[in-house]
Amino acid sequence: MNILKLKQMLQQFLMEDIGECDVTSDTIFDQGEQGTLTFIAKEGGVFSGGDVIQTGFALLDEQIEVCVFVKDGEVFEEGQQLAKMTGDMASLLKGERVVLNLVQRMSGIATQAHKAAMILAGTKTRACDTRKTTPGLRMLEKYAVRSGGAFNHRYGLYDAVMIKDNHISFAGSITKAVQTVKSKLGHTTKVEVETESPQQVLEAVEAGADIIMFDNRSPEEIKQLIKLVPAHIITEASGGIHLDNLASYRETGVDYISLGSLTHSVRALDISAKVKEQEGILK
Repeated sequence: MNILKLKQMLQQFLMEDIGECDVTSDTIFDQGEQGTLTFIAKEGGVFSGGDVIQTGFALLDEQIEVCVFVKDGEVFEEGQQLAKMTGDMASLLKGERVVLNLVQRMSGIATQAHKAAMILAGTKTRACDTRKTTPGLRMLEKYAVRSGGAFNHRYGLYDAVMIKDNHISFAGSITKAVQTVKSKLGHTTKVEVETESPQQVLEAVEAGADIIMFDNRSPEEIKQLIKLVPAHIITEASGGIHLDNLASYRETGVDYISLGSLTHSVRALDISAKVKEQEGILK
């Protein structure tokens, strides 16, 4: 994870929440009053967000002592302590909601990604995400996917070519679309083509696509379409695939299955934050 970018993101998120001040904490607590803030799992899952905890509280107060008890990608149980922060009470409470929200969402994504990876375990097929991420949170959400044991698709419009039906329609054909981008881009940019029929698959192969996606195809259709693709071309299945039907795609032989549900509709895990005054210091 890019820690410099993470700091910028967290600064923006914290400034949005705190504004000019935390009128509650700044009023109740005297400067320097100490305490602890503990993150406790209210359900089991897979953890992601250690850097968010460390970086978020350090931005508020470098004197806060942070202990994260689980590693990113580690499975935890209900009732387990995930992290403990000790320091200035007002600073702890200023960071609590922003940091906890992010850790809950990232851990929810990591948990879903882990489930997907386990469903495909024992096959050559890898589960991956899509660009269907929360605006502004893509770096964190894609990191959480990796924490859970799944893989990342392209990060954005800038790092890979994906030729879809609208591009094909405008260009006139798959062949023309692939030829156009390959004539203008360097050799390090991969070209993926979305296909829906045997004719489109064959055309994409002949055009020199690096990756061929089978879009909204059933497992039975994919088993037939994949026979048309040479071994050196990467294959992907996408569209209408989620955890409930992922197992039916296990034996299709595709290299990747992309699931938008890993990020676009994931449920944040239930993690609570408990505050305790530091004995002998707080009034």
